[in-house]
Amino acid sequence: MISAWECFHFATLELVRSTPIKQRLVCAYRRHLAALQENEIPSEVRESYGQVMRSLCGVQPLRGEDAVTASVRKMSNQEADECAAQIVEIFGLMCEKHHSASRSGSVVQLHSVERTADEFSAPALVASN
Repeated sequence: MISAWECFHFATLELVRSTPIKQRLVCAYRRHLAALQENEIPSEVRESYGQVMRSLCGVQPLRGEDAVTASVRKMSNQEADECAAQIVEIFGLMCEKHHSASRSGSVVQLHSVERTADEFSAPALVASN
């Protein structure tokens, strides 16, 4: 089973393609975000996630289209940019949470913190022609 973090990762990758922004939004939703359930989303980003889903699915579709197609069709390019930016922002917040959870608060010291002046000296370079 794919995690919410992975879904947002793949959605973010979809958003950086060279196709028009509205097409990228529809693809990011259909391919990566549509199957997510709200309870799979970390509580810190659920409200933002809900806003994105309302933006992407809030318009009543015309005959032959779905809510996502209708919603994105009605967006201005600015609104589409903002929606995409919000998806990337959610992914960024999820990365912070994912990273801090994987680190588990342990710090490993790799070298001595104390250094002598000799350790920082470098030989003088002399240019000659």
